[in-house]
Amino acid sequence: MATITTGSFAKALWPGVNSWYGKSYNEHTVEWSALFDSYNSSKNYEEDMGITSFGLATAKPEGTAISYDEERQGFLTRYTHVVYANGFIVTREMVEDDLYSVVAQKRAKGLAYSMRQTKENVAANVYNRAFNSSFTGGDGVELCSTAHVNVAGGTWANELTTAADLSEASLEQSCIDIAKYTDDRGLKIAVHPVTLNIPVDLSYEAERILGTPHRVGTADNDINALYSMGKFPGGVNVNHYFNDTDAWFIRTDVMDGMKHYQRRPLQFAIDNDFDTENAKFKAIERYSFGWTDPRAVYGSPGA
Repeated sequence: MATITTGSFAKALWPGVNSWYGKSYNEHTVEWSALFDSYNSSKNYEEDMGITSFGLATAKPEGTAISYDEERQGFLTRYTHVVYANGFIVTREMVEDDLYSVVAQKRAKGLAYSMRQTKENVAANVYNRAFNSSFTGGDGVELCSTAHVNVAGGTWANELTTAADLSEASLEQSCIDIAKYTDDRGLKIAVHPVTLNIPVDLSYEAERILGTPHRVGTADNDINALYSMGKFPGGVNVNHYFNDTDAWFIRTDVMDGMKHYQRRPLQFAIDNDFDTENAKFKAIERYSFGWTDPRAVYGSPGA
């Protein structure tokens, strides 16, 4: 078990150090909240159960019986909450002799920073694994796929048929595909794009595509249809924790889609060991991230 001793910060025991660097960087604002809808939980896990709708009505010839339809339960999605924790141990001598409060103050701030970064990475990994068949949802398919399964039969897609980089054309095709979404029985549903979520590498390209009323890269005076139609009312969200430099995602207005459950809020605690007199500092939090209805997202891994 790692313990911070006077040997770990020998310079903190002597005068003359002008500053300690490496812990005073600015942080990005919270970014995971733009990717998920948040809920509180009071249970070990949360479950979402899908339900099929009725299909289209059929013609009833005179004097014949009505054809009766049925609804049934669909796919099950379980959110199992995970405990994330970190901490450090420091000797009493280190605390007593620390002339700069390097351990007591800077380490405590570093612990909080570690927990915030952990949550950002856990959340972003749901998207980072969106095209990985090893990470599947209730229908047994990855988050973004061309072969999502309907309980009533057939498949549907929330990914471009041919993977493409972020461009005016690929965004327009994505919006067309989203407008053609159907429910489990093939009935048309009204779904709209809300936000474009991208890695920092695509931030300039996204600004060129969506930040002007006219088309980019053409001598024609055509309007920018994505801009004039207000296709992304929620704007563009740059996520610094996406690890694919050319993958991009559209969040839609589908409910019960991308979900975050908070089971236990972030907590900090301090305790002392009776025999060693070492001080223990810990931070702990319990939550889960995932998705229920993948219609809440449309994505492309890039070309």
